Amino acid sequence: MLSSPEASFSTAQDLAYCRDVIRQGSKSFYSASLLLPKAVRMAAYAIYAFCRWSDDRVDLEGENGDPIHDIQTRLDRVYAFTPARDPIDRAFAQTVAQWSIPKALPEALIEGFAWDLEGRQYRTIEDLHAYSARVAGSVGAMMSVVMGAPSRLAISRACDLGVAMQLTNIARDIGEDARAGRIYAPLDWFADAKLDPEDFLANPVFDDRIAGIAARLLSTADPLYERGLSGVECLSGRCRAGIKAAGLVYSEIGMEIRRNGYDSVTKRAIVTKQRKIELLAKAAIGGTEALSEAPPLAENRFLVDAVAKNPALANQEAYAFASPLWLLNLFGRLVAEDRAPIYGLVETLEQTDPAKCLDG
Repeated sequence: MLSSPEASFSTAQDLAYCRDVIRQGSKSFYSASLLLPKAVRMAAYAIYAFCRWSDDRVDLEGENGDPIHDIQTRLDRVYAFTPARDPIDRAFAQTVAQWSIPKALPEALIEGFAWDLEGRQYRTIEDLHAYSARVAGSVGAMMSVVMGAPSRLAISRACDLGVAMQLTNIARDIGEDARAGRIYAPLDWFADAKLDPEDFLANPVFDDRIAGIAARLLSTADPLYERGLSGVECLSGRCRAGIKAAGLVYSEIGMEIRRNGYDSVTKRAIVTKQRKIELLAKAAIGGTEALSEAPPLAENRFLVDAVAKNPALANQEAYAFASPLWLLNLFGRLVAEDRAPIYGLVETLEQTDPAKCLDG
């Protein structure tokens, strides 16, 4: 973990506020985050909350001011260690200072939001990868930094996982996005399917052509999940379980899309609570895949370079290893109590002190 004399902006109340933001905004990510060590978990909440606030600010475009200017101004204040008087900004500023997160990473996210405001469409899968690198790969890179894994290989795998998750989101939301006037899937794929994008926007109807596009998105994501999840080998202790859980849950969304016949227009893929707890258990007690040494996705390379060129990260230590025995103990208790619903896992995790589990 890195330390900084400036890392004293945030209070416990600020972090609790950020925790509530993620709990309400993404139940899947929140559940997976509970498997992370506390320090990393708090940093994840701050990162997510700032990203979520930025996304919401973009959605309010036209209601007041210039959202991209507002977000960039807030970010500049964070990196000047003079954050706005807001719990999210204070928590994010502490996280940035404590972990030396390169500014290029959140700035890439802001660029992706700017593309959204432009209504940009993507001709090729490479173009879509470039967008996904900004809105999702950047977050993966930030998470890898706070987990003490800033090597080029670790950041490459984290960005792979982020892009895979974004492609899954796009496959899941084809109908919802179209009804909002947006298309993210490559326009070349619409041409291959002999489907006019404007016709689909005017009348979002599911058919075999849309099924084929959804299938291509998921097939493109699959090898990125494999490569990304292999990157947990770069992490220490409990960080592995948390990130593996997030990847497995998101990958399961893709499986639900497949079970729905690739219909993302009239149906929304949802992972059940029971399935989530099964995947969290698998992440907690399962092994890791052999680390892929594939070069970074071309569109992610600028993120990898941003971390590699940051001298403050050159000697960063990995987060201290914590035995997975506390997780085995925890899941044993859950099974014994027959607490299958996900709320049982969440409640128990929140009330459990890993140190005490190790003693038991």
